Amino acid sequence: MTMKKALLCLPIIATVVFCTLNVAVASTGNYSATATFYNNARHTCGHIPIATDNTSNGISSWNYVTEGNLASSAVPNGIVYVGSKDHNVYALNADTGTKMWNYTTGGMVTSSPTVANGIVYVGSEDHNVYTINANTGKLVWSYATGNVVHSSPTVANGVVYVGSRDGNVYALNANTGMKVWSYATGDLVYSSPTVANGIVYIGSYDYNVYALNADTGTKVWNYTTGGMVTSSPTVANGVVYVGSLDHNVYALNARTGAKIWNYKTGGFVISSPTVANGIVYVGSDDHNIYAFNANTGKLMWNYTTKSDVWSSPAVANGIVYVGSDDHNVYALSASTGTKIWSYTTGGPVDSSSTITNGIVYTGSGDHNVYALSASTGTKVWSYTTGDMVASSPAVTNGIG
Repeated sequence: MTMKKALLCLPIIATVVFCTLNVAVASTGNYSATATFYNNARHTCGHIPIATDNTSNGISSWNYVTEGNLASSAVPNGIVYVGSKDHNVYALNADTGTKMWNYTTGGMVTSSPTVANGIVYVGSEDHNVYTINANTGKLVWSYATGNVVHSSPTVANGVVYVGSRDGNVYALNANTGMKVWSYATGDLVYSSPTVANGIVYIGSYDYNVYALNADTGTKVWNYTTGGMVTSSPTVANGVVYVGSLDHNVYALNARTGAKIWNYKTGGFVISSPTVANGIVYVGSDDHNIYAFNANTGKLMWNYTTKSDVWSSPAVANGIVYVGSDDHNVYALSASTGTKIWSYTTGGPVDSSSTITNGIVYTGSGDHNVYALSASTGTKVWSYTTGDMVASSPAVTNGIG
């Protein structure tokens, strides 16, 4: 049993090291689009455009070193916003790696930044949710929860939604940080919220998936799985897709919570599902990446890696990008699962990929964040931190 699995098996005794990384893209100086987990508040990412690759020879163009464990990043078209276990949130030039600013929190930053309307939203292990001016790095406001914030914020309709290890889901005014409401689940909340049609969907360590009224926090429904829910829900076409540590992928009616189908894999499903073109893509600790028919749950294909798949797939232009603990980043045909390329890093890739402008951004346990050509897998640059990079991305299309 690996150390991370041992930690997962002891949720009450030990803190689980599960960090969700969001990588987001918006136009520099124009934040009309929200950069959040899987491209939008619903966490779907099936329409990411990839522009022509303008890199040459796969030569690393920059390398920036922090003193901690990089945990999260967001890429708004020219700026990389990233959190580190050295307590800082960084803004780096995406082309050169030059530091534009950093903001120091009081704890490790394992939450992933979300960028909306010129503001960076992120959690910290000092229990706070922070909002930072995206251009200057100046603090706008902070809100103190009762415990570590690993959950990555989602911003929708002027409200920031986020979970905390204090067991609560919070809704905060995006401009002021004033609490709009909070909802207490029965255990830790590591899952990141999804917002669709006035409903907030989120998982909890109490084995439940919750649907909460986005305006009031009133519970609409909950669905009890057979294990802890660290996976972040994805909502598409009136269906909630989510994984559980009971080894299952679930499809639930978004309005009622009724189960439509489930598929039992051979391991924990920590990976968050991605839905694109009627197919659900997700990883499992049984070493596989799965593709299911979104309506029926029928298995379409699976691709077997050599280790656990905590990474959440990203889909762009008919290609699935996903990492594995076997140290590789994979590019697979979305329709057949055939491998197009793989890139070997020096450590486990729990990071999920973000694709923009022909570049795949992902992290690795070898302390690096990588920028790879989306078409060939050739390294464009790598960003070296002081520790492992465990992450799951958020993606927008880069058009502001």
